Amino acid sequence: MCGTCCMYLGDYIVIESQEGTYRFSCSCVSTGTDFVAEVDPDKRKFFDDHSFPQQNPSACRFLRPLGEGRIGCTIHADSPAQCKYYRCRVMDIFSEEGEFKGYITGTLALHSEDTALQMIYERVMHEITGSEPQQEEQIQSQLVQAGYLVRYQ
Repeated sequence: MCGTCCMYLGDYIVIESQEGTYRFSCSCVSTGTDFVAEVDPDKRKFFDDHSFPQQNPSACRFLRPLGEGRIGCTIHADSPAQCKYYRCRVMDIFSEEGEFKGYITGTLALHSEDTALQMIYERVMHEITGSEPQQEEQIQSQLVQAGYLVRYQ
């Protein structure tokens, strides 16, 4: 519910027409598919505030602040497949003592300031093979062997 993945989808999720107060015909530019989106009933009060998309023109038109510092999708039930299957964080990485060291995203990119972890990750990325799930397993295995704790998201 951080909304980071959606902050730059304004050009990818296009509202073609509005069919009702909360119902829209849309297209997903990256996949070339059309879909109908209806704003989730529990998020309509948030959707009615148009200041967020005005202040963030590159964000998805359906992204809104949901209170308590959360930003989220107001069409979660009808969001396109690319949104439903997107994995922001694949795994969190901790030291043996439980200190957070970084995370790996769905694109298998490491986000960490820990130089030892960065070096291990670079080595592992040159060695891994196979499908994405196999690559994730290989990364996890190598990080565990190096003494890190890994938690899947």
